Amino acid sequence: MRSGDDRQGLGRRGEEMAAQHLTAKGYEIVARNWRCETGELDLVALDGNCLSFVEVRARRGRALGTPEESITRDKQERLDALAEAYVQAHDWLGDYRVDVIAIEFDQRGRLLRVDHYENAIGG
Repeated sequence: MRSGDDRQGLGRRGEEMAAQHLTAKGYEIVARNWRCETGELDLVALDGNCLSFVEVRARRGRALGTPEESITRDKQERLDALAEAYVQAHDWLGDYRVDVIAIEFDQRGRLLRVDHYENAIGG
C-alpha cells in the first residue's frame, strides 16, 4: 500500500504536468488548488474567452483502474458545484466548462499518457 505522501507527490506531479500541458496548448493558468466550502478545483485556466475548470487525475499503474474511471457520479456533481461556486465568487459572466486531464504513469513513474477531455462533465 502506498503512503499518503506518495499519493500527494503523484498528485502534485500530475497537476504540474497538466498545467504545463495546458500552457503549451495556449491556455492561461488562472488559479491552482482553488478552495471553497464545497471542495477544491485543481486548476482554473482560461482558454480564449472560456474558463476551464480542470480536474487532474493521475494514476500509477491500473490496479485501481484508469484515471478516467476514478471520476464517479458524486465527483462529477461536486465538480459542477465547484465550477458554479467559482463563477459566483468571481462574478464570471462568460462561458465555462469542466475538463478532465487523465495522466497515467507506469509502476516506475514513467509517463505513459496525458489525455485532455474538454467539456468532460456537463451540469
